[in-house]
Amino acid sequence: MRATFRHLHDRFDAAMFARDRHGHVMSVLRWGLILIPMAAAVGTLCAAFLWSLDAVTRLRFACPWLVYLLPVGGFVVGLLYHLTGRSVEGGNNLIVEQIHEPGGGVPLRMAPLIFFGTVVTHLFGGSAGREGTAVQLGGSLASGFGRALGLEAEATRILLMTGIAAGFGAVFGTPIAGAVFALEVLAIGRVEYRALMPCLAAALVGDWTCLAWGIHHAVYRVDALVPVDALLVAKAGIAGIAFGLVGLAFAEAHHALGGWLKRAVPYGPLRPVIGGLAVIALAWLLGTRDYLGLGTLAATPGGLTIASFFGPATHPWSWALKLLFTVVTLSAGFKGGEVTPLFFIGAALGNALAPVFGVPTGVFAAVGFVALFAGAANTPLACTFMGIELFGATYAVPIAVACVVAYLCSGHNGIYLSQRVAVPKVPAADLPPGATLRDARTRRTDRRRARG
Repeated sequence: MRATFRHLHDRFDAAMFARDRHGHVMSVLRWGLILIPMAAAVGTLCAAFLWSLDAVTRLRFACPWLVYLLPVGGFVVGLLYHLTGRSVEGGNNLIVEQIHEPGGGVPLRMAPLIFFGTVVTHLFGGSAGREGTAVQLGGSLASGFGRALGLEAEATRILLMTGIAAGFGAVFGTPIAGAVFALEVLAIGRVEYRALMPCLAAALVGDWTCLAWGIHHAVYRVDALVPVDALLVAKAGIAGIAFGLVGLAFAEAHHALGGWLKRAVPYGPLRPVIGGLAVIALAWLLGTRDYLGLGTLAATPGGLTIASFFGPATHPWSWALKLLFTVVTLSAGFKGGEVTPLFFIGAALGNALAPVFGVPTGVFAAVGFVALFAGAANTPLACTFMGIELFGATYAVPIAVACVVAYLCSGHNGIYLSQRVAVPKVPAADLPPGATLRDARTRRTDRRRARG
């Protein structure tokens, strides 16, 4: 009798196991049928976007007078958003909000608006990035796919995360970092692992599609070879404090100036006009255009680019100047993103700190490249993976240490105000559950006013 019951029990377990595996297989197939075309579409758009950025940047180099039309271009884009794009002005923050609390979704018109707005910004020399555009392209298309397929709220959440991963992975050529970024950027101290496989698949497909269109990403080489010992790791940790504080300064300056401009100039299309005039004035006063645009190409052979900071020459204040140009550009309402300028700022700051620590400039430029972004975006894991994907595993340990230290030193601040604080960085943060960085910033402002 016992043998009979055991036999039936074994058959029951085997049947349950088979049903579970069948359910998993069907789930994978269903998600594959959704993710592959969605991520391929995002990768194709990112390829077109990157080609367009390269084309307009080279056109600006060939026609230097285009920079004087920056206020006009800003007004056109501002007016376009004012008339048709108010619902998508939240940009990356809107996508993060929709992932946390699915509601009306991300309007599909976000994609063409951000594409056009960013291309205009770079055509006329605004100091902005490209990650914001890639993330919004991915989020907009993913939301459109979700609505077309009638997906429920939870599936739409995951699909939006995969859209972010596909866009980020495609535009930077770092699919692992793209997948982790999509998970990590949502909430400080929490990673939603159930979306890891879909995000990784989407990031890989997006990146492969972008490469298939013939798009190639910049290669940064760290030629110096120094032993990765306790001293180097300690130096990277100390430098991480500076990277975190500068990332914090960037985020706070961006939010403060942007908020002040919105109060001082209520009519949105006029803010980019003012910002464009300020950028032109800065370039004229400094006598250089090295801090315009992405910072990946130079108008002259001796001009500064991100790659310049991996060479032997040191540039003590380039990080501060690029920070100033970028804060003015983005705070005024020009479209693009913060990440590539943050790469420039971080690599330049690492280049400036390298002689102080007795480290080759290329090593600290690579560390600063990702660590400053880790502090500003609160994404130390994604930035560590990005450092390994871009620079190899040789300096993985100092990169990881600098990213974590920068993340801790930036506090409850960041470039994405809709990011939630799932686990506070310090126990005495006094933040309610589910608070966003916007809430944390408001509380700090209220406390300062109360003390004043």
